Amino acid sequence: MLARTVTAVLLIACTLGAAPLSGRIAIGGDRHLYLECHGSGSPTVVLDAGLFGRGDSWNVSDPASPNATPVLAGVQQFTRVCTYDRPGTVIGSAPKDFSRSDPVPMPRNAAAAVTDLHKLLIAAKVPGPYVLVGHSFGGLNSLLYALNYPRSVAGIVLVDALPPELRNQMTPSLWKTYSELGAQPLPGLHYKELERMNFSASLDQVQRALARTTMPAIPIVVLTKDKPFDLAVFAGVPAGFGERLDAAWRRAQQQLAASIAHVPLTVVETSHNVSVERPDVVIDAIGRVVEAVRSGRKTVTQ
Repeated sequence: MLARTVTAVLLIACTLGAAPLSGRIAIGGDRHLYLECHGSGSPTVVLDAGLFGRGDSWNVSDPASPNATPVLAGVQQFTRVCTYDRPGTVIGSAPKDFSRSDPVPMPRNAAAAVTDLHKLLIAAKVPGPYVLVGHSFGGLNSLLYALNYPRSVAGIVLVDALPPELRNQMTPSLWKTYSELGAQPLPGLHYKELERMNFSASLDQVQRALARTTMPAIPIVVLTKDKPFDLAVFAGVPAGFGERLDAAWRRAQQQLAASIAHVPLTVVETSHNVSVERPDVVIDAIGRVVEAVRSGRKTVTQ
């Protein structure tokens, strides 16, 4: 009885958008996902981290950043913001740093992640509409979510997102290498339930969604890095792979901004880890999308 009462209080607080929420939410099928929400106001910003990244990776920043306030802490100053743990994600190398959500069989794909997030937001009664903010693989999830649930999405910020056309910008052998690197375990990490995503299946899902519908006319910002990927931690990287990957990534990012988002591509002076190195840029982009949503505009101010 006490557990049900606590859960009810948490859900009411999240619905009102006036109190912090943090905890594991039942989404059905005897599964729970960890969710935390802070701040107040509408629209609600939903942060989706990159591959392997736990939800609180949005509350990490580089002290050398011009404004070291992390994304989560910054956004909660002007609207409601939520972040969550996908199964198998991490923020460190110890068991206490592993995902606070229930484990599931791996590998997974973007459609499974989107379904989980949709169930979570409904179960937790997180008020929409949502501004989705996705980094890397989380950006691909954000695109698919907007395509599958367009009435729930008011805006999008893509933070060096995995672009849907990346595979088409690579040779089959280059794509094979990229997919294999993404499936490698993280060095020094012993976590048998670590997140693994099927990149090919996920891109297929987004391409099919794009074929049957179009992106909603909502404010969108597309941010991308300008520094090469750091591939030093991966084993067996072929010579010249990094340069070819970076070239394909740039072309696919340009295509993403032009053909899907219909906005200018914003290049940020960072590596792939944009939200940690330049959280101020990400916070500003989110703020501009939130302001556009509140003003009823379909585009953001540059």
